[in-house]
Amino acid sequence: MIEMLKGFLTALSLVVFTSSVFADKPNVVLVMADDQGWGQTSYRNHPALKTPHLDAMAANGLRFERFYAGGPVCSPTRATVLTGRTHDRTGVFDHGYALRKQEKTLGKAMKNAGFATGHFGKWHLNGLRGPGAPIFSEDTHHPGNFGFDEWLSVTNFFDRDPIMSRNGRIEEYSGDSSEIIVDEALKFIKKKVDAKKPFFAVIWYGTPHDPWTASEADKKTFTGLSAKAKEHYGELVAMDRSIGALRNGLRKMGVAKDTLVWFTSDNGGLPRFDPPTTGGLRGFKGSMYEGGLRVPAIIEWPAVIRKPRITHYPAGAVDVFPTLVRVAGLKRTVLLKPQDGQSLFKLFSKEIGSRKKPLPFRSRGRIAVVDNDYKMISFPDGNKMQYELYNLKKDFAEQNNLINKASEVGKRLRKKIRSIDASVTASVNGLDYHGKKVNLQPARIFWWESGAYRPYFSEWIKRPEYGSRLKRFLGSRQKKQE
Repeated sequence: MIEMLKGFLTALSLVVFTSSVFADKPNVVLVMADDQGWGQTSYRNHPALKTPHLDAMAANGLRFERFYAGGPVCSPTRATVLTGRTHDRTGVFDHGYALRKQEKTLGKAMKNAGFATGHFGKWHLNGLRGPGAPIFSEDTHHPGNFGFDEWLSVTNFFDRDPIMSRNGRIEEYSGDSSEIIVDEALKFIKKKVDAKKPFFAVIWYGTPHDPWTASEADKKTFTGLSAKAKEHYGELVAMDRSIGALRNGLRKMGVAKDTLVWFTSDNGGLPRFDPPTTGGLRGFKGSMYEGGLRVPAIIEWPAVIRKPRITHYPAGAVDVFPTLVRVAGLKRTVLLKPQDGQSLFKLFSKEIGSRKKPLPFRSRGRIAVVDNDYKMISFPDGNKMQYELYNLKKDFAEQNNLINKASEVGKRLRKKIRSIDASVTASVNGLDYHGKKVNLQPARIFWWESGAYRPYFSEWIKRPEYGSRLKRFLGSRQKKQE
């Protein structure tokens, strides 16, 4: 009887706790670095880089040791975050592809649930390649068309002194790009806090993607590094400082406790840097090995994550949307099926054992699946596939291929890979959508190939991020005319 009473009281306390947390909608901020590797934080003992604000966030929240991007390059992960689906399903096969408007997106779900929605920074889901340029209001795939009420965005990566677009209107800024977009996001948040409206803010940095340009102050401590590495790591210093500004701003507004802040990166780290970027993992950005897919990730939500800890639970970008469905109290109908992710909400309070839903990846003809301790990768080799199998618990650097040793595991994961491939191919062909077909998509082009940008060539050719590319484009066009 006493045990039954204890059980009842525990259940009652959980109900009271959950209802008190969700009495009002919690706020949500998603933050994503651009090309930051798994090893590029000081909480992972990087030998040169100090990230005190990310360290503080990790010390106050849930730090993931095994968190995976949606794919090994940038646009695909952004599509995965917004849909809960591995990126090929969404039509975002590689960097620069446009996200299909037939997808159900996180931005629209949050907006329809009463959240004020804002996007700040890199978009790269509208079919335009090249260094980040302002997004025009006429663009059929701008952030507003995917659920964001307000947006200050660029097409792709961006650096110091950026030129951006506020809801389609061009604006120029001075300073570090990370600090600029956090400052603008905080202005957006302040207006919503004053209006007592829950907010959903997406902050997608252009750091530390090339070209690398840091301030003198931010790179001065990296005395023993190459000129390129000084700029690269200097950008990360500024980005980390902007994380501090974000956390401090939320505290000053009195909303930090009830705001979930989720930090991660869009893909693994970059090659040819010393110190290296991936913390001893194999491969880099673009690779299906851990160095291309495993990324830093932290969730801070003081109202719910009351006991900070490190988790080794395998999770990824596919889990963001399903988790926020639970966090924001959304109906599961906002998710387009099939879903590749799962809610991580229960993980916020305790470890939950093995992952029941393996993490799938398909990119450039390669397929990978992470199933708790094991990972299998398939590589196209003519008309057949080559397979590799690793036990990540024992071999996180993927040096010991077990494909000829763990036969039962290999057989099971081969079958899983074939299932993933068939399911994703059906999605690629439009079978998930009403009408069972894919609507016309924008072409994947460089933005200077679009006539909409031509009126700006004479001014933008003077800008360092655009000048050389515009000159080459205009030169090649003139040769064709001759």
